[in-house]
Amino acid sequence: MSSSLPTRADRLAKGKSLRKITPRGAHGKLVGPMDRDANAILLRQNAARLPALVPVRAQLMAQNPFAFLRGAAAVMAHDLQWQPMVGAKVQACGDCHLMNFGAFATPEDNILFDINDFDETLPGVDFTVDLKRLAASVAVAAADAGLAKDERHKLAGAAVRAYRKRMESLSYLSPMEIWHSRIDLERETKKFRNVALRRKIAVLMARARGEGLDRDDNFPTLAESGAPVIHDKAPRIFHFAADSDAAKGFDPKKDLAKYRDRLAPAVRTLLDRHVLRDFVFKAVGVGSVGTYCYVGLFMSGDEEPLFLQMKEATHSVLEALDERLVFNGHQGERVVEGQRMMQAASDIFLGWTEHDAAGRQYYVRILKNRHLGAMSEIAEAEGLADYARLCGRTLARAHARSGDPALISGYMGDSEAFDEALADFALAYEKQTEIDHEAWTRNQKPSPA
Repeated sequence: MSSSLPTRADRLAKGKSLRKITPRGAHGKLVGPMDRDANAILLRQNAARLPALVPVRAQLMAQNPFAFLRGAAAVMAHDLQWQPMVGAKVQACGDCHLMNFGAFATPEDNILFDINDFDETLPGVDFTVDLKRLAASVAVAAADAGLAKDERHKLAGAAVRAYRKRMESLSYLSPMEIWHSRIDLERETKKFRNVALRRKIAVLMARARGEGLDRDDNFPTLAESGAPVIHDKAPRIFHFAADSDAAKGFDPKKDLAKYRDRLAPAVRTLLDRHVLRDFVFKAVGVGSVGTYCYVGLFMSGDEEPLFLQMKEATHSVLEALDERLVFNGHQGERVVEGQRMMQAASDIFLGWTEHDAAGRQYYVRILKNRHLGAMSEIAEAEGLADYARLCGRTLARAHARSGDPALISGYMGDSEAFDEALADFALAYEKQTEIDHEAWTRNQKPSPA
């Protein structure tokens, strides 16, 4: 019986043929109407957010251009709709910047490096969308670190090159081998040239295995005596009154019951070995601040804690790319299925629910604080280069699970033409981000009396 599926050689050739439609050099310019009002795009997102946290989001995004870029996924999605597309589609992350990657401990106590948040994930998106946002974030982070223009260009290109080379190596693997591929952090850090960064990663790996979790100010902590309750850490983590806006967004008893009913029987059995003991509101991220997000403290019979996060899922900003990408199903399910598609090892408690009275949809997951550090830990020039390359390789692995690595590899090719073009785009978008950030900070200042 002959196969009806194209061979690797066929797919590689098709990828090369796509260059005739979209030359690789076409990606080097930032095109489209850039006179759009970035502030207006961002302010529209505030309409459905918790009013008390809207100023927190504004302040976080005003800190520097990189913080602004992190919170402005909707702005970049709006801009990316005008950029050249290849036609090689993947399950996209949608918010693929440097700080949206993290280190996580598997049940086998291995430390994997992977994409962390999938709020904006969407299927059927051109692979260049994620890659351009990643490259732009490298350039903006490098600018914040005070690096020269040529160094910023070099670092952005290095991230793309790492993606291209990893995608090429993945294209030789079988679909099963690609699916089971992992980014083992301990092995990857041995490739780092920066000794200081290797030491920092070793510390972070120790934390990911359960040490020093109380050092994360944005992770819930429990009272030392008495009934197990989560400490308030306003404005990020707090209990709320029954008549407050936060209380109107979620009903722990009813909405968690719907989440439980959708779990696989084995996971449901595990969840049932815990009982909900406390429930708080938790502000998350930069761009997500103000969206409705809760943390439930579940305790086993022996007082062993399990933290589950219920995070609001709204429409993906990537829908701005093309009206055909609009997802009209359950937004929480969209996030869960996208995470399962892209992550090498998603947590078993992933699920979704909704609060009908408020019309809000949520996805549920284990609350993690095991991220791979902050920009201050990777901002030095060589450390940023190592980290950027690691993110590029990781994104390639995630894309290869849903996309065609041979097709994508065929398009990118063996030369550095694609790398250089995206590095050019990254610097152009870095400049635009600085303009947008300046306009944002100016908008936050009170008008003179």
